[in-house]
Amino acid sequence: MLATKVLAWRVTGSVALFSDALESIVNVMTAIASLTAVSIAQKPADSTLPYGYHKAEYFSAVLVGVLIIVAAALIAREAWEGILNPQLPEAPVLGLAIGGGATVLNFVWARVLIRHGRKALSPALEADGKHLMTDVVSTVGVIAGLVLVYLTGWAVLDSVLAALVALNIIWSGWGVIRESVGGLMDAAVSPEQQTRIRETISSNADGAIEAHDIRTRQAGKMTFIDFHLVVPGAMSVGAAHEICDRIEAKLREAVEEVTITIHVEPEEKAKHSGIVVV
Repeated sequence: MLATKVLAWRVTGSVALFSDALESIVNVMTAIASLTAVSIAQKPADSTLPYGYHKAEYFSAVLVGVLIIVAAALIAREAWEGILNPQLPEAPVLGLAIGGGATVLNFVWARVLIRHGRKALSPALEADGKHLMTDVVSTVGVIAGLVLVYLTGWAVLDSVLAALVALNIIWSGWGVIRESVGGLMDAAVSPEQQTRIRETISSNADGAIEAHDIRTRQAGKMTFIDFHLVVPGAMSVGAAHEICDRIEAKLREAVEEVTITIHVEPEEKAKHSGIVVV
């Protein structure tokens, strides 16, 4: 796709198509970063990183966002020079045909990355896919705008299109960075998933009194859950352990790739503000 977009730019000399090609260079770099991050994230936990390497994907996604914004700055510079010295692009039919073919390939690949990224709970793959989809949108806009350039003869419009591509890329990069920073800051899982977790604990804690101080966080594809489980003071350690095992088993059915920590407390520690066992 990078080679195709570079060819389209070389054929036409269009500043807008140059900006599209420059963004594809970023795509290649971000794909390499995503591949590296996904590989690191698969490593098992060890003594150095006892909670695993899952957050490596968030660092990759932040890098993707930064590279996107750098590309936007370079495109904006080229757009400004084009506005100062506008030139009408050449070979319209061939250039647009090449750009259109690259757009179709980009769209298919972006959908594949987003679908598999969500399925695998991979922030790096999903971020890469979303960036590619932004690339598709901007390329469609460039092609439509170039058609208008050729029809009207307004050469400066080519550079204006490049500037609009830069703004679109900046917005995309900021979105990727914002989502990744949430993961690095140990953001909680979605409200829907929190509800499912609380319901699972409540309906499978027979014998306990309540569960409180429930906390969750997402690190790549791994979900971490910890909470306090209040049991009757006279209950044996073995009986309390059985309740914990039952809850953990059901949570693992409800949430894929999960690490669970349960702190058992006697009934005088009840806060009467958490989950009442049903």
